Amino acid sequence: MTHILDNPIWNALTTHNQDISTGNNHVRYFDREIAAFAGLKDNSEEDLNSLYALTPSPIHFILFTPGEISIPTNWKILVKRELLQMVCEKPTLPGSQLAKGAELIPLQTKDVPAMLELTAKTNPGPFFVRTIEFGGYHGIFDGDRLVAMTGRRMQPGPYVEVSAVCTHPDYIGRGYAAQLVNHQLQSILTESRIPFLHLFSDNIGAYKVYKKLGFETRREMMVYVIEKQDK
Repeated sequence: MTHILDNPIWNALTTHNQDISTGNNHVRYFDREIAAFAGLKDNSEEDLNSLYALTPSPIHFILFTPGEISIPTNWKILVKRELLQMVCEKPTLPGSQLAKGAELIPLQTKDVPAMLELTAKTNPGPFFVRTIEFGGYHGIFDGDRLVAMTGRRMQPGPYVEVSAVCTHPDYIGRGYAAQLVNHQLQSILTESRIPFLHLFSDNIGAYKVYKKLGFETRREMMVYVIEKQDK
């Protein structure tokens, strides 16, 4: 039986993230101001042709698949990389432990410019003007400056993805990422749900942090970034 996390985007778009999605019974995608992810029910060429017919040009999408798939020629492959999917059933640290002087602040719409500035500098993954609507974002400030943050993204079934884990380069080494991720873990588990995340396999520093916090690799995935081509 296929695991729900083998097709996380499709299963998020048809369960807990359905209210911010568009599409049909075979393909769905997020509101473009929130995310660039598309979910395919069967990860087939037929699904990709359906996505092509549904969407305007120019447009690009991010796909997470459990293995390599066949991409029709009406889509250009911009990125094709291996991705690790990790799940945390049992965090190894107790509730959020803050470094001296650090405070986790819930982020709000007024903080979006600062969030966009931080993600542009650190590139934790796509972050748009309404990505905050995924919810659960917390950050650490130095004065008025947002220097670290973490939030949530896709929510397939009982799982909640931890995302946008980033720290300003001037503040790396202070344990902020671990604090923010651990806070998310405690919050998600309190809701009787299960945290998971994705990262590139060569991101060794982040991998070590996630392992320390209790994440275990579930499987390897593929990430594609595809761009619609005019026929």
